[in-house]
Amino acid sequence: MIRRRKVLDIPEFYVGSILSVTTADPYASDKTSRFVGICIQRGGKGLGATFVLRNIIEGQGVEFCYELYNPRIQEIKVLKLEKRLDDNLMYLRDAFPEYSTFDVNMKPVPHSANDEIPVNQLKVKMKPKPWTKRWERPKFNIKGIRFELPEEMMKEAQKWSQPWIEFDMLREYDTSKLEKEIWKEVNEELKK
Repeated sequence: MIRRRKVLDIPEFYVGSILSVTTADPYASDKTSRFVGICIQRGGKGLGATFVLRNIIEGQGVEFCYELYNPRIQEIKVLKLEKRLDDNLMYLRDAFPEYSTFDVNMKPVPHSANDEIPVNQLKVKMKPKPWTKRWERPKFNIKGIRFELPEEMMKEAQKWSQPWIEFDMLREYDTSKLEKEIWKEVNEELKK
């Protein structure tokens, strides 16, 4: 990792930042390939660190998963440094295309090293269902989606926050008296 960082400047970026990545491509005319997109996920640690970029090109969603220390990467450039409300933006796959569409010739937005990283408060609008996942359920804890679902659907989704409660028989019984009796017996045995 240290040797790779000596030859490649890996900038600071977050999920929600817009990046351009230039890679070596033996089949391209100038032997390099450049992709611009929004970082929708970061994963792994150390040599296994990865990030996923997404963009809409000619009406089609395109995603690339890059290994951060891949020797084919020639340049990683941050075009717009920002964070989003969520640490994972995979739900952009089910959102309207305008939230994932970026100009491939986008110019970098200047950012001072002393400034705080801006948090984009944007709440995306989703396409009509079906989605790849049930993003409305509490287990995902999504803050960056503006849900426009009927109230009964949102109530139904809230039931999934603790689906085991319906079957938890112990929550119906007060065991505090039993616990006191057990501790009383244990203390009496310890005194002997």
